[in-house]
Amino acid sequence: MARIADDSDFEALKRLVDNHDGWTLELSKSDTEVYTRPVPGCNFNMVKIHTEFADVTADIVFDVLHDPDYRKVWDSHMLASEEIGILNVNNDVGYYAMSCPPPLKPRDFVLQRSWLDTGPQGEQMLLSRSVPHKNYPPKKGYVRAMSYITGFVLRTNKNSKTGCILKYVAHCDPQGTLPPWLVNKVTHTLGPRMVKDLKKAALGYVSWKQTQPHLRKPWRFPEEIRCPRISIDDVRFFPQTVGEVVDSFEDEVV
Repeated sequence: MARIADDSDFEALKRLVDNHDGWTLELSKSDTEVYTRPVPGCNFNMVKIHTEFADVTADIVFDVLHDPDYRKVWDSHMLASEEIGILNVNNDVGYYAMSCPPPLKPRDFVLQRSWLDTGPQGEQMLLSRSVPHKNYPPKKGYVRAMSYITGFVLRTNKNSKTGCILKYVAHCDPQGTLPPWLVNKVTHTLGPRMVKDLKKAALGYVSWKQTQPHLRKPWRFPEEIRCPRISIDDVRFFPQTVGEVVDSFEDEVV
Protein backbone atom coordinates (compact mmCIF):
# COMPACT_ATOMS: atom_id res chain seq x y z
CA MET A 1 0.00 0.00 0.00
CA ALA A 2 1.35 3.43 -0.94
CA ARG A 3 2.27 5.65 2.00
CA ILE A 4 4.26 8.73 2.88
CA ALA A 5 6.66 9.27 5.77
CA ASP A 6 5.23 9.86 9.24
CA ASP A 7 6.63 10.56 12.71
CA SER A 8 7.66 6.94 13.20
CA ASP A 9 9.92 7.15 10.14
CA PHE A 10 11.71 10.20 11.52
CA GLU A 11 12.10 8.52 14.90
CA ALA A 12 13.67 5.56 13.07
CA LEU A 13 16.00 7.93 11.22
CA LYS A 14 17.20 9.38 14.53
CA ARG A 15 17.89 5.91 15.90
CA LEU A 16 19.87 5.11 12.79
CA VAL A 17 22.14 8.16 13.00
CA ASP A 18 22.57 8.07 16.79
CA ASN A 19 23.10 4.36 17.46
CA HIS A 20 26.58 3.04 16.60
CA ASP A 21 25.92 -0.65 17.33
CA GLY A 22 27.14 -2.68 14.36
CA TRP A 23 28.96 0.27 12.77
CA THR A 24 32.69 0.59 12.05
CA LEU A 25 34.44 3.93 12.47
CA GLU A 26 36.35 4.43 9.21
CA LEU A 27 37.55 8.00 9.64
CA SER A 28 37.87 10.47 12.48
CA LYS A 29 39.33 13.78 11.42
CA SER A 30 38.81 17.21 12.93
CA ASP A 31 35.07 17.51 13.61
CA THR A 32 34.01 14.75 11.20
CA GLU A 33 33.48 11.03 11.75
CA VAL A 34 32.61 8.51 9.01
CA TYR A 35 31.03 5.15 9.84
CA THR A 36 30.06 2.18 7.69
CA ARG A 37 28.19 -1.05 8.21
CA PRO A 38 27.20 -3.98 6.02
CA VAL A 39 23.56 -4.46 5.12
CA PRO A 40 22.07 -7.98 5.17
CA GLY A 41 21.45 -9.30 1.66
CA CYS A 42 23.26 -6.42 -0.07
CA ASN A 43 26.82 -5.97 -1.34
CA PHE A 44 26.86 -2.23 -0.71
CA ASN A 45 27.59 -0.76 2.70
CA MET A 46 25.57 1.86 4.48
CA VAL A 47 27.51 5.00 5.39
CA LYS A 48 26.86 7.71 7.95
CA ILE A 49 28.66 10.90 8.84
CA HIS A 50 28.69 13.02 11.99
CA THR A 51 30.11 16.52 11.66
CA GLU A 52 29.93 20.00 13.18
CA PHE A 53 29.42 23.25 11.30
CA ALA A 54 30.82 25.84 13.69
CA ASP A 55 29.67 28.94 11.83
CA VAL A 56 26.37 28.11 10.12
CA THR A 57 23.01 27.46 11.73
CA ALA A 58 20.80 24.42 11.30
CA ASP A 59 18.19 26.68 9.66
CA ILE A 60 20.60 27.70 6.91
CA VAL A 61 21.75 24.14 6.21
CA PHE A 62 18.12 23.02 6.09
CA ASP A 63 17.39 25.74 3.51
CA VAL A 64 20.44 24.80 1.42
CA LEU A 65 19.36 21.15 1.30
CA HIS A 66 15.93 22.20 0.08
CA ASP A 67 16.51 25.10 -2.29
CA PRO A 68 16.40 23.73 -5.87
CA ASP A 69 17.70 26.96 -7.43
CA TYR A 70 20.74 27.10 -5.16
CA ARG A 71 21.49 23.44 -5.78
CA LYS A 72 22.33 24.37 -9.36
CA VAL A 73 24.96 26.77 -8.00
CA TRP A 74 26.83 24.59 -5.52
CA ASP A 75 26.31 20.97 -6.61
CA SER A 76 29.10 20.35 -9.14
CA HIS A 77 27.91 16.78 -9.80
CA MET A 78 24.34 17.68 -10.74
CA LEU A 79 23.47 17.35 -14.42
CA ALA A 80 19.72 17.91 -14.14
CA SER A 81 16.95 18.24 -11.61
CA GLU A 82 13.20 18.65 -11.77
CA GLU A 83 10.46 19.14 -9.25
CA ILE A 84 7.87 16.57 -10.30
CA GLY A 85 5.22 17.47 -7.75
CA ILE A 86 4.05 17.48 -4.15
CA LEU A 87 2.14 14.80 -2.29
CA ASN A 88 1.45 17.15 0.63
CA VAL A 89 3.16 20.13 2.25
CA ASN A 90 5.94 17.95 3.71
CA ASN A 91 6.39 15.36 0.95
CA ASP A 92 7.44 15.86 -2.64
CA VAL A 93 8.83 13.87 -5.57
CA GLY A 94 11.69 14.97 -7.80
CA TYR A 95 14.15 13.88 -10.47
CA TYR A 96 17.93 14.19 -10.04
CA ALA A 97 20.76 13.27 -12.42
CA MET A 98 24.46 13.32 -11.54
CA SER A 99 27.77 12.87 -13.29
CA CYS A 100 30.18 10.02 -12.53
CA PRO A 101 33.91 9.76 -13.21
CA PRO A 102 34.65 8.57 -16.79
CA PRO A 103 34.20 6.06 -18.26
CA LEU A 104 31.17 5.46 -16.03
CA LYS A 105 27.75 6.50 -17.22
CA PRO A 106 25.91 9.18 -15.30
CA ARG A 107 23.33 8.06 -12.72
CA ASP A 108 19.84 9.37 -12.14
CA PHE A 109 17.17 9.00 -9.48
CA VAL A 110 13.49 9.59 -8.91
CA LEU A 111 13.21 10.45 -5.21
CA GLN A 112 10.39 10.89 -2.76
CA ARG A 113 11.46 13.37 -0.09
CA SER A 114 9.96 14.05 3.32
CA TRP A 115 10.94 16.62 5.91
CA LEU A 116 10.12 17.63 9.47
CA ASP A 117 11.04 20.74 11.46
CA THR A 118 10.32 20.42 15.18
CA GLY A 119 10.82 24.13 15.84
CA PRO A 120 13.35 26.39 17.59
CA GLN A 121 16.05 24.48 19.47
CA GLY A 122 14.62 21.26 18.07
CA GLU A 123 15.59 19.10 15.14
CA GLN A 124 15.26 19.45 11.39
CA MET A 125 15.17 16.26 9.38
CA LEU A 126 15.15 15.39 5.72
CA LEU A 127 14.50 11.88 4.48
CA SER A 128 14.45 10.55 0.91
CA ARG A 129 14.39 7.30 -1.03
CA SER A 130 13.87 6.14 -4.58
CA VAL A 131 10.39 5.63 -5.98
CA PRO A 132 9.23 4.62 -9.46
CA HIS A 133 7.06 7.23 -11.20
CA LYS A 134 4.95 6.31 -14.20
CA ASN A 135 6.03 9.40 -16.17
CA TYR A 136 9.75 9.06 -15.40
CA PRO A 137 11.00 5.69 -16.65
CA PRO A 138 14.76 5.03 -17.03
CA LYS A 139 16.35 7.35 -19.61
CA LYS A 140 18.77 6.51 -22.41
CA GLY A 141 22.34 7.44 -21.50
CA TYR A 142 21.75 7.13 -17.75
CA VAL A 143 21.80 4.30 -15.26
CA ARG A 144 18.80 4.46 -12.92
CA ALA A 145 20.32 4.20 -9.45
CA MET A 146 18.53 3.25 -6.25
CA SER A 147 18.53 5.11 -2.94
CA TYR A 148 17.14 2.87 -0.22
CA ILE A 149 17.48 5.62 2.34
CA THR A 150 19.19 9.00 2.54
CA GLY A 151 18.67 11.10 5.63
CA PHE A 152 19.87 14.25 7.35
CA VAL A 153 19.36 15.20 11.00
CA LEU A 154 20.28 18.77 11.95
CA ARG A 155 20.56 19.89 15.55
CA THR A 156 21.54 23.19 17.10
CA ASN A 157 24.94 22.97 18.73
CA LYS A 158 24.30 23.89 22.35
CA ASN A 159 27.97 24.89 22.72
CA SER A 160 27.75 27.43 19.92
CA LYS A 161 25.24 30.21 19.24
CA THR A 162 25.73 29.99 15.49
CA GLY A 163 26.77 26.38 14.89
CA CYS A 164 24.98 23.11 14.26
CA ILE A 165 25.55 19.39 14.27
CA LEU A 166 24.81 17.45 11.10
CA LYS A 167 24.22 13.71 10.98
CA TYR A 168 23.88 12.05 7.57
CA VAL A 169 23.14 8.48 6.57
CA ALA A 170 22.83 6.87 3.15
CA HIS A 171 22.39 3.45 1.61
CA CYS A 172 22.46 3.48 -2.17
CA ASP A 173 22.91 1.00 -5.00
CA PRO A 174 24.41 2.65 -8.12
CA GLN A 175 23.18 -0.26 -10.25
CA GLY A 176 25.09 -1.21 -13.38
CA THR A 177 28.14 -3.47 -13.31
CA LEU A 178 30.34 -1.68 -10.79
CA PRO A 179 32.21 -4.03 -8.41
CA PRO A 180 30.97 -3.67 -4.82
CA TRP A 181 34.50 -3.12 -3.43
CA LEU A 182 34.91 -0.08 -5.69
CA VAL A 183 31.52 1.35 -4.78
CA ASN A 184 32.19 0.93 -1.07
CA LYS A 185 35.60 2.58 -1.38
CA VAL A 186 34.26 5.53 -3.35
CA THR A 187 31.31 5.95 -0.97
CA HIS A 188 33.71 6.43 1.96
CA THR A 189 35.36 9.36 0.18
CA LEU A 190 32.34 10.96 -1.50
CA GLY A 191 30.48 11.40 1.78
CA PRO A 192 33.07 13.67 3.43
CA ARG A 193 33.47 15.59 0.18
CA MET A 194 29.73 16.17 0.02
CA VAL A 195 29.77 17.46 3.60
CA LYS A 196 32.62 19.83 2.77
CA ASP A 197 30.75 21.16 -0.29
CA LEU A 198 27.56 21.53 1.74
CA LYS A 199 29.33 23.59 4.40
CA LYS A 200 30.84 25.89 1.79
CA ALA A 201 27.42 26.28 0.17
CA ALA A 202 25.80 27.07 3.52
CA LEU A 203 28.32 29.84 4.20
CA GLY A 204 27.33 31.56 0.96
CA TYR A 205 23.59 30.92 0.99
CA VAL A 206 22.25 34.03 2.70
CA SER A 207 24.12 36.47 0.47
CA TRP A 208 23.15 34.47 -2.65
CA LYS A 209 19.48 34.38 -1.68
CA GLN A 210 19.41 38.16 -1.32
CA THR A 211 20.38 38.52 -5.01
CA GLN A 212 17.43 36.44 -6.23
CA PRO A 213 14.25 37.95 -7.70
CA HIS A 214 12.19 36.09 -5.11
CA LEU A 215 12.87 34.93 -1.57
CA ARG A 216 10.43 32.01 -1.65
CA LYS A 217 10.97 29.11 0.74
CA PRO A 218 8.00 26.82 0.13
CA TRP A 219 9.51 24.11 2.33
CA ARG A 220 8.96 26.54 5.22
CA PHE A 221 5.90 28.43 4.00
CA PRO A 222 3.36 26.12 2.28
CA GLU A 223 1.42 29.10 0.91
CA GLU A 224 4.40 29.72 -1.41
CA ILE A 225 4.19 26.28 -3.05
CA ARG A 226 4.02 26.54 -6.85
CA CYS A 227 4.79 22.91 -7.64
CA PRO A 228 1.81 20.87 -8.96
CA ARG A 229 0.10 18.39 -6.68
CA ILE A 230 0.48 14.81 -7.85
CA SER A 231 -1.53 11.72 -7.00
CA ILE A 232 -0.11 9.08 -4.73
CA ASP A 233 -1.32 6.60 -7.35
CA ASP A 234 1.42 7.89 -9.67
CA VAL A 235 4.12 6.70 -7.28
CA ARG A 236 4.61 3.13 -6.13
CA PHE A 237 6.37 3.07 -2.76
CA PHE A 238 8.49 0.32 -1.33
CA PRO A 239 6.56 -2.09 0.88
CA GLN A 240 8.86 -1.49 3.85
CA THR A 241 8.64 1.65 5.92
CA VAL A 242 11.83 3.37 7.03
CA GLY A 243 11.10 2.18 10.55
CA GLU A 244 10.86 -1.44 9.39
CA VAL A 245 14.16 -1.13 7.53
CA VAL A 246 15.89 0.26 10.63
CA ASP A 247 14.30 -2.43 12.82
CA SER A 248 15.82 -5.10 10.56
CA PHE A 249 19.30 -3.61 11.09
CA GLU A 250 18.80 -3.54 14.85
CA ASP A 251 17.68 -7.19 14.80
CA GLU A 252 20.94 -8.09 13.06
CA VAL A 253 22.95 -6.40 15.82
CA VAL A 254 21.11 -8.35 18.49
